Amino acid sequence: MRNRPETLIFDVNETLLDLEPIKKSINKALKDDGAAEIWFSQLLHYSLVESITGTYHDFSKIAAAVFRMNAEKRQIDFSEEEIREVLSPITRLPAYPDAEKGLSNLKNAGYHLVAFSNGKPSVLKEQLHFSGLEVFFDQVLSVEGAGKYKPHPEAYNYALKAARSKAAKAMMVAAHGWDIAGARRAGLQTAFIQRPGKQLFPLAEEPNIQASHIEDLAEKMTQ
Repeated sequence: MRNRPETLIFDVNETLLDLEPIKKSINKALKDDGAAEIWFSQLLHYSLVESITGTYHDFSKIAAAVFRMNAEKRQIDFSEEEIREVLSPITRLPAYPDAEKGLSNLKNAGYHLVAFSNGKPSVLKEQLHFSGLEVFFDQVLSVEGAGKYKPHPEAYNYALKAARSKAAKAMMVAAHGWDIAGARRAGLQTAFIQRPGKQLFPLAEEPNIQASHIEDLAEKMTQ
């Protein structure tokens, strides 16, 4: 491909890992089949609020706080321990079927692979170990090192510095339109993974590549 990047920076949740187990847990606890989608959207919303207002709590604390907000809205009481149990599947998410082979092909093609998540480091480490994907990554990074959540520019700049890469030589790979938009504004190349139900933000710059899954991305990146 033209202007081939050297470093591929992967979002983790919903790009590589399937959130279905934690969605089922949240929906069951809140007795609402749509509760998890609202929870995840608000989790991203309030992480952005923290970045804009100059505060920082780790992603797990925000996740628990947002869950409590949704429980209180439904007038359901949970203890701190019960909330931790409801959200515990976050460390036991399966990889999408295409992730392992796709990452393997990209690694064998010589790309420097980086996992980069809004999640706190300990959770990210458990996720990649459980899913079996940790072996493919040269680096595993959390936004905790930046103190800002994606899509804040400082988050991407932190990842670039940690990976010792220039923006023009790095590509953000994500299944979220907001992540693609943020990375493009920070100067990175981008690849959008078309997971079911995910869309690009129409007002943002288009990604360099769109792929149906990680194996498809690897095929496009190794042509």
